[in-house]
Amino acid sequence: MSTQKIIIAGKSKSPLKVKRFGYGTMRLTGEGIWGEPANRPEALQILKQCIKSGINFIDTADYYGDDVTNRLIKEALYPYPSDLVICTKVGGARKPDKSWVPFNRPENIRSSIDNNLRTLKLEQITLVHFRIIAGGDVPFKESMDAMFELQKEGKILHVGVSNISPDELQTALLMGPIATVENMYGHGQRNSLKLQHGGETRGGGEVLEICEKNEIPLIPYFSLFQSMPKKDDRILTIAKKYNATQAQINLTWLLHRSPWILPIPGTSSLRHLEENLKAVDIQLNEEDMRFLE
Repeated sequence: MSTQKIIIAGKSKSPLKVKRFGYGTMRLTGEGIWGEPANRPEALQILKQCIKSGINFIDTADYYGDDVTNRLIKEALYPYPSDLVICTKVGGARKPDKSWVPFNRPENIRSSIDNNLRTLKLEQITLVHFRIIAGGDVPFKESMDAMFELQKEGKILHVGVSNISPDELQTALLMGPIATVENMYGHGQRNSLKLQHGGETRGGGEVLEICEKNEIPLIPYFSLFQSMPKKDDRILTIAKKYNATQAQINLTWLLHRSPWILPIPGTSSLRHLEENLKAVDIQLNEEDMRFLE
């Protein structure tokens, strides 16, 4: 795997240097992002293979499962490598009907952090994203105040934000240092998307310029989602040119699109993980990038 790296919170006293290719654990859960994985041994093997392959950035949340991915991470990787960055999210919760609900009051955020610390067996979480979920009635600033308070207490090292609009990101930057932004972003869908059940998934394309200006890594989720409305044959054309899969070219495009993008593709297949990792070795030229633009 390539040694290309990115600096997180580079202006802080505790900057992080990670490989510019991480792993998102959401797909390790059961159907509907709920319950144990269909193949638990393979899920554990995938996490171990991430470390063997040089990945040192893993994204999780205690509401994946519910609490399934955190337990898998601890079982597979504890005691953790010294350079491993485990990034989690707070601000949401799951109901038994598998619905996603806001969990963004200060006391909710505190309990989520404590739960993550317990299930991951950590004394401090290196990076935590506050995830905005539609339907909440708590002002954004109130939730972010809670995040920065927990940072002062030492339970969080670095604060990030997720599913955020440009205005919200600018507000957060005025409140304190923001280490990372996690929004939806991929070749096929770069901007915000209205959801059928209400709410909105915020796009990375709308905040990328702000991230670049402030040297903040953008961590894209749903980057390999294949049913987005802008899907076309351009990715397939480039995939054929390089004898690669469409997933690999999607990931390679992200790596070439901006040096501040940190992809975290998730999969429940060890074979797909190994395929995804090969994306870092594909070099697109300027003509390719203009074609894919």
